[in-house]
Amino acid sequence: MTFPQGDPWGPPTPPPEPATPGSPMAAAGPVIVEIAEIQITSTLVRTPVGDLPLAGSRWQVADHWISQRRTPTWAKIVAFVGMCPTAFLSLLLLLVKETVPQGTMHVTVTSGPHQYVARITLHTENDVATLNQQVNYVRSLAAL
Repeated sequence: MTFPQGDPWGPPTPPPEPATPGSPMAAAGPVIVEIAEIQITSTLVRTPVGDLPLAGSRWQVADHWISQRRTPTWAKIVAFVGMCPTAFLSLLLLLVKETVPQGTMHVTVTSGPHQYVARITLHTENDVATLNQQVNYVRSLAAL
């Protein structure tokens, strides 16, 4: 646990001032790509723990996901409601399956001695391809 510096009973410290046009934060430019909580500008990688230089940064992606086959909720409800009039036909609805991806992907950015890992929850199978494309794009920016 970390505590703020200074006297805890004294007057509060003023909030940091926004970036002025001459400051290094303003010189970084607009955000080009955003991967979870990581923001990439033309020269910086902004993470919640601090800024890293984009040039020479290394990017890694690790997939931790599986696809499960489940009976959808609508099929369970219709099978239950149709149990009285058509018992055996409504049970055939329980054979309907859908593929549901579950898991996370870890995106790791390393620049010098600093490293940050973003954990991204997957909702669809397209999220995996999209995330890999974004990281490949950032890798190409880091190589410039």
